[in-house]
Amino acid sequence: MFAHRAANRFVPLHRPPPEYSVAFGFPNISLCLIRLPGRFDSGRRIQPRIKSFKFIALIDSSCLARLMLYTLNRAFRQGVCLDLDAVEAFAKKRAASHCGPINKNEIKDSSMRIVPHLLGVAITAALISTPVFAAELTGTLKKIKESGTITLGHRDASIPFSYIADASGVPMGYSHDIQLKIVEAIKKDLDMPDLKVKYNLVTSQTRIPLVQNGTVDVECGSTTNNVERQQQVDFSIGIFEVGTRLLSKKDSSYKDFDDLKGKNVVTTAGTTSERILKAMNADKQMGMNVISAKDHGESFQMLESGRAVAFMMDDALLAGEMAKAKKPDDWAVTGTAQSYEIYGCMVRKGDAPFKKAVDDAIVATYKSGDINAIYSKWFMSPVPPKGLNLNFPMSDKLKELIQNPTDKAAEDKKA
Repeated sequence: MFAHRAANRFVPLHRPPPEYSVAFGFPNISLCLIRLPGRFDSGRRIQPRIKSFKFIALIDSSCLARLMLYTLNRAFRQGVCLDLDAVEAFAKKRAASHCGPINKNEIKDSSMRIVPHLLGVAITAALISTPVFAAELTGTLKKIKESGTITLGHRDASIPFSYIADASGVPMGYSHDIQLKIVEAIKKDLDMPDLKVKYNLVTSQTRIPLVQNGTVDVECGSTTNNVERQQQVDFSIGIFEVGTRLLSKKDSSYKDFDDLKGKNVVTTAGTTSERILKAMNADKQMGMNVISAKDHGESFQMLESGRAVAFMMDDALLAGEMAKAKKPDDWAVTGTAQSYEIYGCMVRKGDAPFKKAVDDAIVATYKSGDINAIYSKWFMSPVPPKGLNLNFPMSDKLKELIQNPTDKAAEDKKA
C-alpha cells in the first residue's frame, strides 16, 4: 500500500478495497492513509457512511497536509461528497505550499481552528457542495432510491394549483410545476436521472393520511400549513399565500360575510375554510346553512346551480373555479379576507433529510427566478381547460414569502 512520490502531483496509492480504505499521496507528504467509512459511488466520488473518519498513519507534513486533513474532516462531518479529481487539482495548485509541521492535537480535535479564508479555499476547490444522501439513506429518500420511483400527490380540481384538464390524467398547475422542480433536484441528489414519477390522486380528506402512510412521498397542491396539521405531517417552506374570501354572482347582493345571514353557503370539506366558516356561524349566530362539498369542483357546482348563494374558499382557488364556469364573467371574488394562509408541500413527519431536499429545491426555484415564470404561466396567462386568464397579480405577501422563505404557519391572521 506504499507508493513512490511523484513530483508536483497527487498519487492515489491504490483503489479502495472492500473494507473502504484508501491511501492518498500528496506533494510534500510521504504517506497519508485514511480509512473512510463510506463507499465509492460514481466515478471517483466518495460518499461517507458516517460523518467521521479515522487517520491510520501520517508521515511528514506541510501546510497543504494540514489544510487537506482539516477539509476532509469538516467535509465528512457536514455530510458532503468528496471529489477526488477536485482534490487532485487542488493539490497540484498548492504543491509548493509549506508552513510547518502539523500539531497532533489538531488531527485529534475535530474542532481544530484554521484561518477561515484558507478553509474556504480548500472547501471550494476540493469539495462538491451537493448534500449527500449516501450509503445510509433513511426514510423517503431510501424508499425512492430502492424503488426507483417517487410518488407525487396531486388534486383533480384545484385550479390553477394542481388539477387534471384532459383525458391524459396527467396533473398540471402552479404547485405541480414546483413539485416537478423538486423531482429534478431529487434526481440530481440521488444521482438517478431515470427516476420514475408516479402520480397519486388525493382529496381534501385523503391527502394527509396518504402522506402519513407512505402512499404519497410529497403532496403539493393547495394545502394550508397550520398548527393542527403540523401535528400530523411536516410542511415545506411556503409556496403560496392566500386570503379566504367569497365567490358569488356579480349581480347578487351577497358581497361580504354579513350578507350571508340565514343563507346557504358552500365550502369544501376538510379545509381550513370549512373550519373558519363554521366557527363564524356559531360565534356570530348567523344562522347560515353551511354545506360541505367533497371537493372544490362540487362546491362550485352547488353555487352555479343556485343551491348556495356564495362559496367560501381561498381567493386564488376561487379565481381558478371561475375559469371552469360556463360564463366566467358572471362571477366575482368578493368579501373581506377572514384569514391569510400559506400553502406548503406535505411530507412525512420527522423525515428531516427529505424535507431538507424538498426545501432546498423550492429555495433554488425562488433564487433562480424560475418562480416568476411559473407564476406568470398560471396566474397571468390563459390556462386550461378554457384558456381563461385569471389575471391574478402576485401579492405583496407572496413576494415577501419568496424573499424570506419560511415553513411556519400563518395561523388565521385577521385582515
